Amino acid sequence: MEQARKSIMVTWDFSAVSYNALRHAIKMANILKYQILLFHIVADQSEEEVARKKMEAEAEKIKKDFGEEVGFYVHHGKIFKEISDYASNEKNNIHFVVMGTHGMKGNQKFFGSWALKVVAGSSVPFIVIQEEPAEKERFNDIVFPIDFKSENKEKLQWAIFLGKYLNAKIHLYKAPLNDKDLQKKVNVNLNFAIRFLIQNNIEYEIHTASKPGTATFQKELLAFSKKVKADLILITTTKHITKMDYIFGAREQYLIANSEKIPVMCVNPKSNFATVGQFMYG
Repeated sequence: MEQARKSIMVTWDFSAVSYNALRHAIKMANILKYQILLFHIVADQSEEEVARKKMEAEAEKIKKDFGEEVGFYVHHGKIFKEISDYASNEKNNIHFVVMGTHGMKGNQKFFGSWALKVVAGSSVPFIVIQEEPAEKERFNDIVFPIDFKSENKEKLQWAIFLGKYLNAKIHLYKAPLNDKDLQKKVNVNLNFAIRFLIQNNIEYEIHTASKPGTATFQKELLAFSKKVKADLILITTTKHITKMDYIFGAREQYLIANSEKIPVMCVNPKSNFATVGQFMYG
């Protein structure tokens, strides 16, 4: 029996950022030979039938405008739960999700990133975008921040997958630390990453931020990503996100909705990497 093709899921609300997300998905789907699924949420079950008809028309419009066949799924419920639940269900064969965001505006600056709330519950990665993709055929540069945490090894598997199949260079961006023990862990993670990138014949470069400190590192990381015209920043999310993180800001929400509008791939700790783990070893 032929194995079902993997899908890129695009969150859909008929907005301009949904179309931006679609353009990113099309670009990746054409390289990876994946299908695209639009996922639309309505508040109540009674709205589903009308929404399906609207999505049918939208799929036809996309085929006409972009020459791309897309599937769609309409469901009712709470957006923060339904998106991650559907994407995480292995039966649905979703490899990753592309989601548009308007960034952190208005109340989001205080109550936290809307995007982070959706991302946090998923076992598959989310690529969060703000603008349409750059006018180039391939993904040239992916920035991979290296710190002292063990989760670096989880997102490394995705760096290898993207580097191999999107033919991108991986920029290892190292955090400097005053604490010698933590700096040792950073170097261990760096060497681990280098080993597997070499083993998989993926081009890479090493860069180091100039100053320690989380806030400073994030600013330098964004400035560097802008300088190299990065197509993507690859991060892990906080392990146990709490209500206080949403109110006061988990560290990654400022990267997810960054002012440079660079796409960010968010990998949740302890995600299921069965579909990409094989690439660790070439």
